[in-house]
Amino acid sequence: MKITLKIWRQSNSSEKGNFQTYSLEDISPDSSFLEVLDLLNVRLEEEGKDPIHFDHDCREGICGTCSLYINGRPHGPSQTTTCQLHMRSFKDGELLWVEPWRAKPFPVIKDLVVDRNSLDRIIQAGGYVSVRTGGVPDANSLPVGQDLAEESMDAASCIGCGACVASCKNASAMLFVAAKVSHLALLPQGKVERQSRVQEMIAQMDKEGFGSCTNTAACEAECPKNISVSHIARLNREFFLAKILPETK
Repeated sequence: MKITLKIWRQSNSSEKGNFQTYSLEDISPDSSFLEVLDLLNVRLEEEGKDPIHFDHDCREGICGTCSLYINGRPHGPSQTTTCQLHMRSFKDGELLWVEPWRAKPFPVIKDLVVDRNSLDRIIQAGGYVSVRTGGVPDANSLPVGQDLAEESMDAASCIGCGACVASCKNASAMLFVAAKVSHLALLPQGKVERQSRVQEMIAQMDKEGFGSCTNTAACEAECPKNISVSHIARLNREFFLAKILPETK
């Protein structure tokens, strides 16, 4: 395959960036998109040029670090992570525009790398449970219905990639926050901080500068883990109840 890449280059958060053009030939259709960027970086380094900076880690679709817009869509044309996107998803000779997440809470660090610590700070605000340390409890000591357990685990599959924010016209992080609140609210272990958790996480989300949800469901359409917007409905219920009910200890 032959492809042409228009890649966003930006030296740091304070400098202006621009798109630069790169052409590559003899690309295997079975190569992942990140492997193509690796090949391009090898060529740039051989030429004595600054390689393209981009986030990556596990390359197995579970860490959520490979955040890229490709032709205007988070992670590209398939509902998957960028590391699991293969070149057979594109046409031979296609022009691809590659850029970082565009959201105020995700400032560009360099090139395609953005600072997503805002999501970590939301988790730190309330995404935890209070448990006693010690021996591992028996598996049946806290009975949980199968339907609740499965729904909780579905929400817990969120990898914090930020595609929901990148796809939202308001740069809302509601699907991310909803997934983190939902998977704990559904389980007995999460009941202790149930009321404080949702209030503190939403407060931190607003503090970080994320926008509001207007129910377009673009986040669900682009989420690589297929997390449902029904969790946003639960988040709203949890927040409403936390405001009107007396706090439980």
